[in-house]
Amino acid sequence: MLRCLRRIRPPCGPRAASGSSAAPPAPLPLSYMVFDGPALQPPLVFLHGLLGSKGNFRAIARALVQRSGRKVLTVDARNHGESPHSPVMSYEAMSLDVQRLLRQLHLPKCVLVGHSMGGKTAMTLALQQPDLVERLVSVDISPTESVTVTDFQAYIAAMRRVSIPARIPRSTARRLAEDQLSPVVQVSAVRQFLLTNLVESEGRYTWRVNLEAISHHLAKIMGFPVFHAPYPGPTLFLAGSDSPYISSEDYPEIERLFPEAEIQYIPGAGHWVHADKSQEFITAICNFLLVP
Repeated sequence: MLRCLRRIRPPCGPRAASGSSAAPPAPLPLSYMVFDGPALQPPLVFLHGLLGSKGNFRAIARALVQRSGRKVLTVDARNHGESPHSPVMSYEAMSLDVQRLLRQLHLPKCVLVGHSMGGKTAMTLALQQPDLVERLVSVDISPTESVTVTDFQAYIAAMRRVSIPARIPRSTARRLAEDQLSPVVQVSAVRQFLLTNLVESEGRYTWRVNLEAISHHLAKIMGFPVFHAPYPGPTLFLAGSDSPYISSEDYPEIERLFPEAEIQYIPGAGHWVHADKSQEFITAICNFLLVP
């Protein structure tokens, strides 16, 4: 019997990114969901991508509990979902947030699985605190700059321009928002993904993601901190064959920072690998966990 428990809560410290002398940002209490499993091995912790939320991995989490027996957590990053907003948005800050959550839940080790922005957060945490990470999975992202392969700057600008009248039915508000997004966000599945962030409060519609902070720090989010010491544990870079986010140009930096890495491409999948090819994604994770 699977149990999905939802909590929002707030104790926590790193092997810092090279060249960083500023005081580390204060970690935030993250919102998360727990999918219980009977196995005693370290749990899987899923970190979503930019403009996503912990709900993106709900079906994947349930399937992985059934296949692996391991407990699975899905987590909202700062400025996303039900987690707190902050003007600070960096991989060092998001890594500290997750470290705080792991210590709060008394988890000495975990398997980190991060998609896109969540993948860079997971890599940062593994490079800062390798003892906390049993294994690492980076989904369709490398430890390099992503500016040239992303449309998120245009998506965020389009979301910030959306204007919806107050006190109208949610279905009407969603349709109006989609109509306003469609000239820029032409793929329907991507529009539906962005619209998961549309929420209503006291009759007014707004975006639950902190678009101002994300927009202000977008260049930092598209980049990656500088590290010298590698993460020595087993690592899987799981990419979509139809996505440009991990290319052969990234291989040297992947090998430098993650010497035990393997790189796998799922045929027919784009950037949202887990949504495009969910069964193949689940099987790849289970194979990496050595699940029989």
